Amino acid sequence: MAEEVIIRFDNVDFEYQEKRPILDSACFSLRQGAKVTLMGQNGAGKSTIFGLIRGELKPKNGQVSISKDSTVGTARQMVAREDLILTVEEYFARAFDPVPHNLPGRIAKVMEVVNLQVPLDRKVGELSGGQQARLLLAFALIEEPDVLLLDEPTNNLDQSGIDHLIAFLVMYDKTVVVISHDADFLNCFTEGVIYLDIFTKKTEIYVGDYYSVTEEITKRVEREEKKNAQLQKTIQDRKEKVNFFANKGGKMRKLAKKMRDEIEESEENMVEVRREDKTIRDFTIPAQEMNGNIVTINFVKIIVNHEPIVKPKEIILRKKQKLLISGPNGIGKSTFLRSLVSGKNDGAMILSEVVVGYYSQDFANLDFAQTVFDSLDSARTSGYDVQDMRAVAAGFLITGDLMGHLVGDLSEGQKGLLAFARLVLMKPGLLILDEPTNHINFRHIPVIAEALNKYEGAMIMISHAPDFVKEIKIDEYLELDKLAK
Repeated sequence: MAEEVIIRFDNVDFEYQEKRPILDSACFSLRQGAKVTLMGQNGAGKSTIFGLIRGELKPKNGQVSISKDSTVGTARQMVAREDLILTVEEYFARAFDPVPHNLPGRIAKVMEVVNLQVPLDRKVGELSGGQQARLLLAFALIEEPDVLLLDEPTNNLDQSGIDHLIAFLVMYDKTVVVISHDADFLNCFTEGVIYLDIFTKKTEIYVGDYYSVTEEITKRVEREEKKNAQLQKTIQDRKEKVNFFANKGGKMRKLAKKMRDEIEESEENMVEVRREDKTIRDFTIPAQEMNGNIVTINFVKIIVNHEPIVKPKEIILRKKQKLLISGPNGIGKSTFLRSLVSGKNDGAMILSEVVVGYYSQDFANLDFAQTVFDSLDSARTSGYDVQDMRAVAAGFLITGDLMGHLVGDLSEGQKGLLAFARLVLMKPGLLILDEPTNHINFRHIPVIAEALNKYEGAMIMISHAPDFVKEIKIDEYLELDKLAK
């Protein structure tokens, strides 16, 4: 007996208030227990699909159907800023109205599922990025939803966390829809792809594992390009003959008309070849002229069993030197960077007068209430006028129409590109980067890696993206898990 359809999109059109079409006659259905990837260019409507499934958005035309009494849970990309001051228990209580008396027991159950062990009275904002990623998944699971929506669930997770998540999803017997740029992760458990095309606004359905589907899409694009090339050649040949015959009169003029009809038919048969996302332009982060010991580390604090321990470790960073900090989620990597930036790290110091360019994994250094223009302008240093600033922003796909938007209204990927544009405008002597590829489209990552390799100041970085790390020329390593032994 076939499994029941749990979600159905029937000729769904959607556009936002500014009359910007996102979906045009979207049609697809998902059966109970299906595990699919939602794929598409930035801005194609992946988050919109999630909003329609949750019922937060309403289609302009068509119908979105969820089977009767089915519940939907979402693991979002990031914890909302207003939730960072809550304790873990208070955070989970937000999922219920009224709050059940056995909430601590239910929390313990989902925390075990996501392999997270933290005290219930710990503030959410005190958790590491990886711990918050697991918390987001646990929050989505606590109501035992029939449909689980995952938005970039591997961001901030170490390899152990990713492996645990894969094992859970393989065994999970309910419907899962995932947005992710992590191809290896997706290939482990998804069985189909819903592709959203930003240019046609259409949805396309593919069946198979992630790698097979992407290969199929690539081959299809190649076939479309070949067909277009053949048609273009035919069209050009016919146009040349039309110009010749049109001036001959009599039967030749009739032949010219017939050829014009053939040209029109060929042009109609031209396939709209999928155009992928634009890639950011090559860029350089200018370095402040600094000499001496830009960063001096004498000891580090490591979190073991939720308690800090101090370990001696001497590292000195000068210009053109790059340090990678590694270790599992929750060991204190991001805490170390935050304390270093704030000047509250007893075991490490930054040379005075050094301009620090800080990329925070949760964008805590961005003012969400500022406009994009003001955010860029506040980072602008001497040597850049407003026209230069706009040119830098355009290189990161931050165009003029975004300048008046609030930073908080940008997608996470756009916030990441804004953060990089600000680094260029700051001319820092020290870069401190905490998971700089989170939320970033994979097409941009080689460009970012090249820019970081060319950077001539000092740099400290945390990253759980092994392919990205391999592209960076690292001089020093601070392996906190080895130091903890």
